[in-house]
Parts: sequence; structure tokens; C-alpha cells
Amino acid sequence: MSARNGRLAIVGLGPGDPAYLCERARPALAAVEVVIAYAPYCDRVAALLPGIPVEPWPIGAEAERAADAAARARAGASVAVVSSGDPGVYGMAGLCLEALYELGWDGRDDPEVEIVPGVTAALAAASRLGAPLAVDFACLSLSDLLVPWELIERRLEAIGAGDLAVALYNPRSRARPHALDRAVTVLRAHRDPATPAALVHDACRPGERVEICELGCLRAEEASMDTLVVIGCSSTRRLGRHLVTLRPRRRREEAS
Repeated sequence: MSARNGRLAIVGLGPGDPAYLCERARPALAAVEVVIAYAPYCDRVAALLPGIPVEPWPIGAEAERAADAAARARAGASVAVVSSGDPGVYGMAGLCLEALYELGWDGRDDPEVEIVPGVTAALAAASRLGAPLAVDFACLSLSDLLVPWELIERRLEAIGAGDLAVALYNPRSRARPHALDRAVTVLRAHRDPATPAALVHDACRPGERVEICELGCLRAEEASMDTLVVIGCSSTRRLGRHLVTLRPRRRREEAS
């Protein structure tokens, strides 16, 4: 292994608008020799730090991207890997750590690893709605690229039976046009059709758009990969233009 001290920064870029970027992200990126990024994120990195070398990678090569970054850092290079939102929520942190340990890293020797958090899509979307995730909630991706639909459906059943508000990532794509319809069908078996729900498109990005509705009339065809879907639970209320999931103390007061 090289005598140089390697470094791997795993950085969350947040929801999109630089105003919501964690303050630590810029200096963490500025300290490395190269940034490895999914191709659509390269412009975001270049806008933050003009002139920094950025290597674009295609979608679907996440494990390979993580392995490449880990190998370079283990050999003494200073590298950053970026994720949209938070790197530990459907991001690159887990893959990068797994790749490092597979190379014999013990968590203490080179490279130094820093994980910089970011605002994940569920929280960005929730901020536009009010407080729909104010109590216990679940996050679930509807993408079946890596997880079989049968397992996704079992998790939806558990969320429905557990009366949890839920944030649904990756709700609909050209390859999966019926994923959100199927998810809504599962949840409707457990919830009142009047349960508040919402589609938040491009949260905290240009073109942001919010649609608040009820579960019974949620229009799945309006969703895309840039949409975060929030479906409330039995304690979620629509208060004016906001969705609020009430805390247990408030619910007891309502019942009295």
C-alpha cells in the first residue's frame, strides 16, 4: 500500500438547491483530488467547486463506482463519492464501506473516511407539506432493480398494518409504470380512503410542485422518479394548506 494517507469522503448533495447543502460538504469535496459521481450530478459538483476534477459514471454501476473509489483511497489517493440527498439513505455510503472492508480495511487504518450527511428527499418533501412525518414513519423505495417486488409488497403490508406514515421513493418510471398503483392498492387495504396524501415533485429544486390529495384519489400517473410520495396514517390531518401527523398527546386530547 502507498505511503500516502488515503482519504475517502462520501458526501450528500442534499435535494438540489445549494441553499440546502450541508455546510461541511464544500470543504470536504475541496480537500480531495477527484470526485466520482453519477453523471447527472457532475454539473452540481462543478457548480459548487469550479475546476475540481469530476469523473462521471453511468446509472446501474453503483457497486463498481464504490469499489473503484475504495481501491483508490486504499492505495493512498484522496477521493470523494457523492450522492443526491443523504449518502446513507439509498445512497453510496453503504456500498463504499462494504467495498473498503472487502479490501481488508479495519476501520482504523488508511484511508480516513468521512461521511457528510445531506437532506434526504423524504425530509425535503415533508418540509414543503408541513409535518407529515412528525411521528413514527417509514421510508420505502418502490424500485425493484435490486429488491424483488414480492419483498417490497411485504414491507408495504407491514407499513399498512403498523399504521405508519410513509415516504415512497422511486415511485414510478417508464420501466415500472404500475409500481405506485400497486403500492397504493396495498395501503388502501389498511387505510381510510380519506387519508391525506401528497405528491411532491422536484422538492427544493427548480420546478418544484406540490399536489395534496386523499389516498382514495391519488393519481399515480402524475408521479415520476423526481417525485416523493407521502401517504399519511390514521393520525395525519390536513390543516389548511399543511399535512400534520399529530403526536400521541394531541390525539388523546381530541378523543376526550
